[in-house]
Amino acid sequence: MRSILIIDDHDEIRENIAEILDLAGYKTFTAENGKKGVEAAIKQKPDLIVCDVMMPELDGYGVLHLLKKNSLTENIPFIFLTAKTERSDFRKGMGMGADDYITKPFEDTELLDAIEMRLKKYDILHSQYPSNEKGATEMIDDLRKSGLFKMEMDNYESMEYQKKTSLYSEGKRPKFLFYLKSGKVKSFRLHQDGKEYITNLYSVGDFIGYMPILENKSYEDTAEAIEKSEIVIIPREEFTDLVFNDMTIATKFIKLVSQNVKEKEQRLLELAYGSLRKRVARALSDIYSKFNSSGEKSTAIDISREDIAQYVGTATESLIRTLSDFKTEKIIEIKDGKIHINNIEKLTNLPY
Repeated sequence: MRSILIIDDHDEIRENIAEILDLAGYKTFTAENGKKGVEAAIKQKPDLIVCDVMMPELDGYGVLHLLKKNSLTENIPFIFLTAKTERSDFRKGMGMGADDYITKPFEDTELLDAIEMRLKKYDILHSQYPSNEKGATEMIDDLRKSGLFKMEMDNYESMEYQKKTSLYSEGKRPKFLFYLKSGKVKSFRLHQDGKEYITNLYSVGDFIGYMPILENKSYEDTAEAIEKSEIVIIPREEFTDLVFNDMTIATKFIKLVSQNVKEKEQRLLELAYGSLRKRVARALSDIYSKFNSSGEKSTAIDISREDIAQYVGTATESLIRTLSDFKTEKIIEIKDGKIHINNIEKLTNLPY
């Protein structure tokens, strides 16, 4: 049960709010002034605080200031209640770190909606997402489902891309964020000798091309459909407005992106210094996890040998020889031209 601390010097208002929240299934604590409110927050460590601005002894701004300075309470979502509507008061509270402002008088649903939204935001910001593009996609999905991101896919144009059709090209400035509704997409760079090196693979539900948008720079690779794909096109301005509308969300998102850069750097090091067997094993493991959801029973990797070779960073002939070794060792099978993983754990933890 989520707990909420209510700080208000008006007995009737304080008790009314507590009753509303109790009926909504929250556990409530109350304090009749700012000083007692700070003490209660430190002692009870509630999931959220609702606090009046104008109070004796210590006003709401003072409460917020003290709680933000304390490591035990600094991250607790904080909602101000006030009869004031001047913009300066809103700016002051939000600038100090308040999460929301509700003006008296207010409807019960307005208060409950604000509390629900702030708790959802807190949960998202403190979730442990994978430090890669999958984690960033999961975060965007959670923000959409929570209502913090007003991004309804049905409101955007959807286009069908045939195999080998480009979404964007290296060196071009980004104009859109892409959402993969069906199919598969790869991004790649060309070496000086004209060979492709696959930088990433995308499956259904992935967002594509957000890093250049966030970094405000040109694409460093090219993206194209591996097979017939349906892709939703989202204008970049709408995406950046959503991300940078809330700096706490932007900070979390950028941390995920920066960690993803480190992961790509690690993969490049493995390409440079790892054995071909380990590189192929890592690639097969990556591709399997990318294109086979946990709910599917299929062990097949439905992607061309050429694309796998480009992901590994080797010649197709070298890849085929290594796949033959894996088949002999019964790590994989080849059926109808598709690679089937027999032992994903052994493949992932290949010693050499």
